Amino acid sequence: MFPAIFLDRDGVLIENRADYVRDWSQVLIFPEAINALSDPATKNYKVVIITNQSAVGRGLISLETAQEINDRLAEVINAHGGRVDGVYTCPHKPEDGCDCRKPKPGLLLRAARDLSLDLHRSWMIGDAWSDLLAGQAAGVRGAVMVKTGRGKAQVLRPRPIELQANHFIFNDLAQTLEAIFTMDGDHVKDVFP
Repeated sequence: MFPAIFLDRDGVLIENRADYVRDWSQVLIFPEAINALSDPATKNYKVVIITNQSAVGRGLISLETAQEINDRLAEVINAHGGRVDGVYTCPHKPEDGCDCRKPKPGLLLRAARDLSLDLHRSWMIGDAWSDLLAGQAAGVRGAVMVKTGRGKAQVLRPRPIELQANHFIFNDLAQTLEAIFTMDGDHVKDVFP
């Protein structure tokens, strides 16, 4: 079983849009995030994007369009020396009550089954408390809030009382990955041949 780095999409890899990212022309990638994912230490983890996309459930974009955006983002990451091992999308609206919309852990659990992931050695990185809660509910080793995207505003809000102590706050994905690689140390080296 493999450790993973789970990444929220909007606010961690690309800029959030109040009116939703509806097509590739609206995607604004954080260059520092793409550079961070090309760090050689990421080879010791599966990299998985976990994203809520309620624009699909609201009828603003099709699931196919959301998947095309995700696929192109993965291609950009791969072209810059990074790797994406999977992309998992919740297409539902918040009121649908599905088990895959963060803060519920459904997408992380599905990825763990599909990709043979060890959740107890994995990390969830997001820009909202709901991302951290999803990671905690899935049983990841730790969860990180980045101050990109909505993160800067989220950290000013009270921490959810159900969120336990195994969470961290960093400025961006590059700082986060550096800290994770340091904390994990030799525990995840040479996991992949």
